[in-house]
Amino acid sequence: MPFESINMDEITEARRKAIAASIRTISVEELNKLGEKIFPLMDHPWRDKFFGFISENAGETFHHATTDEGGQFIYCRGKDKGMWFVPGTGMGPLQPQGLAMFKKIVEAR
Repeated sequence: MPFESINMDEITEARRKAIAASIRTISVEELNKLGEKIFPLMDHPWRDKFFGFISENAGETFHHATTDEGGQFIYCRGKDKGMWFVPGTGMGPLQPQGLAMFKKIVEAR
C-alpha cells in the first residue's frame, strides 16, 4: 500500500473501536502469562520493561485490550500509564493521546 493512500485517522478510529470492544480488567497473574507468551526469550529488549511495569503497579487495576492486527494494550488507570505491543512492529509506552483515549473508554464502562 503506497504511503500516500494510508489514512491515519481511519486507522486510529478502527483501533479505538477495537480497543473499546475488547477492553477488560486483567489480573497481574494473567498479565504475567501474557508477558511470557509475548516475550518468551529472556533477552528480549522489552521483557524487563513489561514485567517491570507490572511489578511497579501491582496494587493497581490493569486493563487489557487488543486490535485486529494483533496489538496488545495494557492500561493502568490508577497511574494513568500504559504500554502497547504490536507483533513485528514494536512496543512502547502509551503516549498522551493514547492515554486519554484509554481513560475515556475505561471511565465510560
